Amino acid sequence: MKIAIVTDSTATLTQAEIEKYHIYVEPIPFIFDDQVYREGVDLTTAEFYEMLQTSTSFPSTSQPSLGDTLALYQQIKADGYDTIIAIHLASTISGYVNNIASLDGAVDGLKVIAYDSMITVRLMGQLVLKAAGMVQAGVELDTILATLDTLRATMDEYFVVDDLQNLVRGGRLSNAGAIIGTMLKVKPILTFDNDTNHIVPFEKVRSMKKALKAVEDLFDQAIATVDYPLRATVFHANDEVAGRAWQQELQQRHPEIPVEFSYIGAVIGTHLGQGALALTWIREPESL
Repeated sequence: MKIAIVTDSTATLTQAEIEKYHIYVEPIPFIFDDQVYREGVDLTTAEFYEMLQTSTSFPSTSQPSLGDTLALYQQIKADGYDTIIAIHLASTISGYVNNIASLDGAVDGLKVIAYDSMITVRLMGQLVLKAAGMVQAGVELDTILATLDTLRATMDEYFVVDDLQNLVRGGRLSNAGAIIGTMLKVKPILTFDNDTNHIVPFEKVRSMKKALKAVEDLFDQAIATVDYPLRATVFHANDEVAGRAWQQELQQRHPEIPVEFSYIGAVIGTHLGQGALALTWIREPESL
């Protein structure tokens, strides 16, 4: 069995990581001013946020066409693979991962396993990198999938949104009505609901400083509760200065825990808007 790892552009993998582990990445399309762009291909993240500041229209996201995905899978088969683990953004954000399940068997001799990461951004990237590393190490398919399940169960995430307009208009926030009336006065903390995996309001806080402190307290509680090492990541949506400052603060408070720094790209930024900050954590992948 020769296994290929496929993911999408919301995983925010570096080019070095993609090349090192031979990962196939599908760009997720988004539409801005009636033009379709492929994330990470046709427009840089900086250019996207610049457009978001100046455009009078609202961007939206789409899915790669199944035709494009099928063409990629045919190329993967031609490259000598017989199995694909396709790790994609949460099915509650996009139906893409469910749609590609229909492509299992569409290419003769190629098995397709559609894996719902139940998350996105660099946290999904951690799942992808773990799977790719295990493939290179010759680990069996069932063990890889079981390890992904174990890691996925340890994920937690909190997004502090500066402006709810994008989430409300994009339809990605459940029960948004509860906070729409005061969204200009609060910095809502959002998370993925453990039962439904939909993005939901977790808490309403009156300032960004208090919101970040609330998330830090949740992180402290997690550290005190779990019996395994953690890896954390701070994300920013076009506010690198604030993101870096938060990362450095967290790293100083918890020198024993790796605190990585990443960004929120165009596709997820379409829904979260500018100025959002996030903190996620997961079991240290190298501990498995």
